Amino acid sequence: MTHPAGSPADDRATAAERFPQQFARTRRFSLGVPRQFTVSPDGERVLFVRGTSGTDPVSRLWLYENGAERMLADPVGPDFAHGATGEVPPEELARRERARETSSGVVSYATDAAARLVAFALRGTLWVVCTDGGAPRRISTAGPVVDPRPSPDGSLIAYVSGGALHTVRADGTAGRVLAAPDGEHVTYGLSDYVSQESIGRSRGYWWSPRGDALLVARVDTAGVRLRYISDPADPERPPHAVPYPAAGTPNAEVSLRLVRVSGEGTDVRLPPAAGAGHPEGAWTDRAFEYVVTGGWDGVGPLVSVQTRDQRTVQVLEVDERSGATRPVHVTHDAAWVSLRPGTPLRLAPGALTVSARPGGDTQGLDIGGVPTPPGLEVREVLGAAGARVYFTACEEPTETHVWSYATDAPEKGFVRVSGTPGVHTASAGGPTVVLDSRTPDGHTVTVLRAGVPVGRIAVLAEEPLVTPRPLDLSLGARELRGRLHLPSWHRPGDGPLPVLLSPYAGHGMQVVLKVRTWWVAVAQWFAEQGFAVLVTDGRGTPGRGEAWEKAVHGDRLTAVLDDQIDALRAAAELHPDLDLTRVAMRGWSFSGYLAAAAVLRHPEVFHAAIAGAASIDRRLYDTHWEERFLGHPEVFPLQYTRNSLLAEAGALVRPLMLVHGLADDNVAVAHTLRFSAALLAVGRPHTVLPLSGTGHLVSQDRTASGLLLLERDFLRKSLGL
Repeated sequence: MTHPAGSPADDRATAAERFPQQFARTRRFSLGVPRQFTVSPDGERVLFVRGTSGTDPVSRLWLYENGAERMLADPVGPDFAHGATGEVPPEELARRERARETSSGVVSYATDAAARLVAFALRGTLWVVCTDGGAPRRISTAGPVVDPRPSPDGSLIAYVSGGALHTVRADGTAGRVLAAPDGEHVTYGLSDYVSQESIGRSRGYWWSPRGDALLVARVDTAGVRLRYISDPADPERPPHAVPYPAAGTPNAEVSLRLVRVSGEGTDVRLPPAAGAGHPEGAWTDRAFEYVVTGGWDGVGPLVSVQTRDQRTVQVLEVDERSGATRPVHVTHDAAWVSLRPGTPLRLAPGALTVSARPGGDTQGLDIGGVPTPPGLEVREVLGAAGARVYFTACEEPTETHVWSYATDAPEKGFVRVSGTPGVHTASAGGPTVVLDSRTPDGHTVTVLRAGVPVGRIAVLAEEPLVTPRPLDLSLGARELRGRLHLPSWHRPGDGPLPVLLSPYAGHGMQVVLKVRTWWVAVAQWFAEQGFAVLVTDGRGTPGRGEAWEKAVHGDRLTAVLDDQIDALRAAAELHPDLDLTRVAMRGWSFSGYLAAAAVLRHPEVFHAAIAGAASIDRRLYDTHWEERFLGHPEVFPLQYTRNSLLAEAGALVRPLMLVHGLADDNVAVAHTLRFSAALLAVGRPHTVLPLSGTGHLVSQDRTASGLLLLERDFLRKSLGL
């Protein structure tokens, strides 16, 4: 199709041509987005990190105060010209990989209790800056620094270096070691792989409110099997080893220790195993192998632990003198106990905020004995400001809103803070709430005081060159939430369009949301290339109750594929221009695995697939994530075989492209290489695209833009477009 030069259609075509480069240079439109908000307890100051534009890959530290923004630390400014020249420690690189961090500079920070003193690390060096003025100061340390955190009163700064927990005074004096490794594979103050990647606990130590002691995680990976990550494009560079506990293999041993700043320490006596009430099963492992959360509030240390089989979670109070523990809340589930971020939260002695089911299938909260309303699906507890608890929840799965509950005024009930349809989250302190809102119109950050908007923090991300125009759908008997993207130039009756399914569809993530974000823009870009792009959230995804989310227990593929097929057929009934004789699926990570399964198991429906970073062999994935769904591989070998795709290689009769980053330490490239070998062994042609130097997230500019174009060309050729 050609258009007159300068016409709107010609402009759209030019924008679509430039989109892959924009998508890459903006790191999926993540650059220029403010994040990691900290609101001071009096509500007067808001700290955050952000670059200076939508293409600036260096994050700075900012302060919002009195209605204005002020930069506190600029890593490329003169203050850091000679003081931040080292290398980023490997522990910090690993943390950034787990967090899918796409920028450099100040990517994380911590403050004292009043949010007056801020500590952060740059290339392994420790820096502090005061919010009331003055330039950043470098603090001398014993070695490269990871995760520096000021004490609540700001007099000390704790950090990890070389696997040891250190403190130093804020003036740079009196450095000392509080907990040193007592074995070759031991670290103090760091989180282990599974806790970061699959549980969501990125921290490894917590200050007491008085600043006189810390609760510290001890991690011993001696029993964990090693994986070796190398760069074949640089054969002279040695590989690095990653302790990776694959399903059915030993986990890291995680324990806790109470350490006083004077140097004395006491081991926390965690319970070894769950007792009465633990659900039994064909595979039952009562050992508390997972430290899910840690913290220290005004009452004392509070931790939660989970059994290896994930069917019991205990919340434990810790006696800070003896290290003894006492269970204050226990949760059981016959499949797995869902972990809600931000819980448990203790408001006062005996007043916990924990996950609960207030009625029906909904996953809600119990806030000090008060349940959230039935039908309100809680997603995360954001924290407390004074006597008010903030959390996110949804009544409709395509929207997530911020809610609050005042424990000192229960008669006022539960209040929804956000109003506009979309996905919202927040940070709070005193009377101030920073409302972070992603809606169909874009991304805004609004500062509320006593519920009234008083200002905004700038979002500097670039606007996508393609304008998303999704059609919101409810599909089939299960009312599957879907979005259909059609070419902007297409009109009903113009002719049949090949269909591209582009879901995630896996546990823990939704993509059918009332937001304008990177994956919505990518879906529209593929539509502009001549496809009808359908995105569907089915069973196994969050937001629609426990039964919906746990429908994949024991079988990760059948229900998920059935829902994608049902959604495709229902969408075609609503929009007859969808050509069901030309259907493809593309995906990454879980959805890459799903795309490969689609062409193997349903070639009558799917005619091509692109499988990126596909977790083909479920035995290769980590313990906490995989055993949640499939149990122990020695007890359920057939479940792992049925949910892995290696044995199905002979069923491939459709075009398939396999894409994988060679530096991926989450989904190892072994998944793709073993699958390719199995396909070759049975004579099934396929395409393999290795991405040198790429981890689980494709962030290099040229690689990210080139990949989109190669995917487009493969799909066009495979579907005859």
